[in-house]
Amino acid sequence: MKLLVLGAGGQVGHELCRLAWPVGYSVAAFDRAGLDITEREKVFAAVTRERPDIVVNAAAYTAVDRAESEPEAAWAGNCTGPANLAAACHEASIPLIHLSTDYVFDGTKTGPYREDDPVKPLGVYGESKEAGDRAVGDALPQHVILRTAWVYSAHGHNFVKTMLRLAADRPALRVVADQIGSPTSAGDIAAAIGVIVARLVAGSTLWGTYHFAGGGAVSWHGFAEAIFELASPWRGPPPLVEAITTADYPTPARRPANSVLDCRRIGEAFGIVPRPWREVLAEVIGELGAST
Repeated sequence: MKLLVLGAGGQVGHELCRLAWPVGYSVAAFDRAGLDITEREKVFAAVTRERPDIVVNAAAYTAVDRAESEPEAAWAGNCTGPANLAAACHEASIPLIHLSTDYVFDGTKTGPYREDDPVKPLGVYGESKEAGDRAVGDALPQHVILRTAWVYSAHGHNFVKTMLRLAADRPALRVVADQIGSPTSAGDIAAAIGVIVARLVAGSTLWGTYHFAGGGAVSWHGFAEAIFELASPWRGPPPLVEAITTADYPTPARRPANSVLDCRRIGEAFGIVPRPWREVLAEVIGELGAST
């Protein structure tokens, strides 16, 4: 069983590469330098050369604010690239697992978003990701689109590492408190993909879109407070974390006020139940502490 993993340089791609795959599995992993998914001919050539049984796409343009001034790059990475992969997978008759985002929604819903809720992106990043999802679905029936949110890990750039870095030389931080979501570790996303892969290998044909995010919900402000509380044994007393509104912290791209995803469908289909976000955060904080 061979997997082709794209986006190996990112958070989820990194975790997919270090996941304990079953005996008999092999992983061919490429970062952007190794294979740029926006280059159609190279994508087709790689699928032909590697002959994978399943392709996992963790590659994306993820600079949410910069996407507003770099729309061409965002659309290339988030729509053209996935379309290329889907077309190559269709030609080779193999499934594609593709990562998506909570940013396809506008965040105005009162409760958690279900897979069939109407999409309404607020900015270029979300628009390009939603278009990429549609491109995958239109080109390849054998697909699993996995929407997730608020991704973090001990590797790469993310909110957890940014908070710890800023707190190193600032006694106080101002963090938005009127946006809620579910912090999701890249390691847990990789583990969920591992379960989906196993089910596909066993013959599952439960294609479509699924949500997977950490269990429970919190604001960015509450997330920051939890980060500092859990890191206090090795980094010392937490800084003052001031709660502010979205209006107090304007950004080029608008963010959904509600990014909470309903994850019941993935549980019903694949038996995947998200772990509580705070429990997983403690593990990642521990990993970061061990590396300091």
